Amino acid sequence: MIAWSFPCSAGFTIRGEHAAPSGRPVLHFLHGNGYCGRVYWPMLSLLQADFDIVISDIQGHGDTAHGGRFHGWNRTAELALEAWHKLAPRFPDVPHYALGHSFGGVITSLMLAQEPQQFRRAMLLDPVLFTPIMIGVMALSDVVGLYQRNTMAKAARSRRRHWVSRVEAYASLQGRGMFKGWTPEALQAYVEFALKDSPDGGVELKCRPSREAEIFGSFPRRLWASLAKVQTPVKVDYGEDSYPFVRESVKRWQSINPLVTSEQVPGSHCFMQQQPAAAAERIRAFLLEA
Repeated sequence: MIAWSFPCSAGFTIRGEHAAPSGRPVLHFLHGNGYCGRVYWPMLSLLQADFDIVISDIQGHGDTAHGGRFHGWNRTAELALEAWHKLAPRFPDVPHYALGHSFGGVITSLMLAQEPQQFRRAMLLDPVLFTPIMIGVMALSDVVGLYQRNTMAKAARSRRRHWVSRVEAYASLQGRGMFKGWTPEALQAYVEFALKDSPDGGVELKCRPSREAEIFGSFPRRLWASLAKVQTPVKVDYGEDSYPFVRESVKRWQSINPLVTSEQVPGSHCFMQQQPAAAAERIRAFLLEA
């Protein structure tokens, strides 16, 4: 994988990695909140035989700069497209596909709505598509300054940030919270790529808990208008033990957009970290479907 960087119009540098161009189809990947692209390497590595992987890390995640205040979901999609415009010419004359998980799945859907011609097909893994009712409540709460104090944002702010070593981090996270059921390889990828050496010794999260909280305490604007505009064939896989609103939103999206299909799969919100081989096979089958 080759490291790349791009100084975006918001004034910070977006970073990521991409495969050396080989003539294979290209797969652009966006990660979930608090993670980075390389955390998903147990799944992505299984797709290398069929795709040249392009990883783009979102503001404040991975090696992408923190960039001051969070610029919002919609602006994040615009900036991801900016970076993609710089990268896409490196992979000429091959099909381009999109893949995203959770927050990155929503950002990918906004990218599809903004520029339908960029990707031939897209696969979204448990995207956190808020229902219209949820968005209405969020917008009202946002007006009175309450939404930044929602449960997930508060939990993110209190998240442990520092460990003595990666070995200690692995031991303390194994089987706990969002990491429950992850394969050893997936958890090792998190410990390796979502943490960095701390100036004070030990290791710490690359994504500051405050950035994770900012994202949990915000929401995309005009989401359902954007979803209705998507002209790219999309498949959504969602975990049977994931958030109930994801299932509800996916069914609603299918009802208003005939290009959207879905499948409920075993596992939780991070099912691809629990069963990377099965996730990779479904991605391959849909994106490369004749």
